[in-house]
Amino acid sequence: MSLSSRSPAPSPAPPAIVTRLRAAGCVFAEDEARLLVAAARTPAELDAMVRRRADGLPLEHVLGWAEFCGLRLAVEPGVFVPRPRTGFLVRQAAALTRPGAVVVDLCCGTGALGAALAAAAAGPIEVHAVDVDPAAVRCARRNLAEVGGRVYEGDLYAPLPAALRGRVDVVVASPPYVPTRAIGLLPPEAREHEPKVALDGGADGLDVVRRVVAGASGWLAPGGSLLVETSESQAGKTAEAVARAGLVTRLTCDDELDASAVIGTLPVPAG
Repeated sequence: MSLSSRSPAPSPAPPAIVTRLRAAGCVFAEDEARLLVAAARTPAELDAMVRRRADGLPLEHVLGWAEFCGLRLAVEPGVFVPRPRTGFLVRQAAALTRPGAVVVDLCCGTGALGAALAAAAAGPIEVHAVDVDPAAVRCARRNLAEVGGRVYEGDLYAPLPAALRGRVDVVVASPPYVPTRAIGLLPPEAREHEPKVALDGGADGLDVVRRVVAGASGWLAPGGSLLVETSESQAGKTAEAVARAGLVTRLTCDDELDASAVIGTLPVPAG
């Protein structure tokens, strides 16, 4: 991981590569070609990278990294690629994350949320991240090593240290929320190259979301907050679940990014 996405000016994109990528349906063929040329160490490696991209592998998997919130994050083939819309969730969580905060990133994938929050915080924070997918855990460990993040393999809250119960200031999650019946409608890059466990949210898309919400109050500190990414159509039901869990609930969205987040805060006991 790098704390800046800035890099030297990219090399010019050879027209032949642009043509190959455009023929394969890459909308931003020139930009992608420049990135591939800059990343390849030899002509043979460049040819292999272009071929993999033309065959439909996500650009981030070909490059081995994804840009997210100004960070360059390691991404292995088969690992969920963080989406630009999730930057909205990061901004909402960053506003609640103070120096020294304990942050838990559930369904962490590459560890993008934890890494971005650590970069945005005004001082050091304590990051814990969890994913059920071993490949995602490997990526998250690479991406969070610089900030001292701890990454656990397992199901949601299950692998977290018991000592964190009642101490967590922010739980942030971008769980799978695509309804099972809609998986086949996703772009091929997602449905063919990203793990189904990172996409499939069950019949209504909220199976994992509900479990994230149900467990949150046992881990949050008084005044701590849960932030969950969801779709606009699912936001109402997600907010209802958060309220039923005893959290003070609010819904926020960004129309430009097509992003929605539900935020629930554990009340501070009176007196």
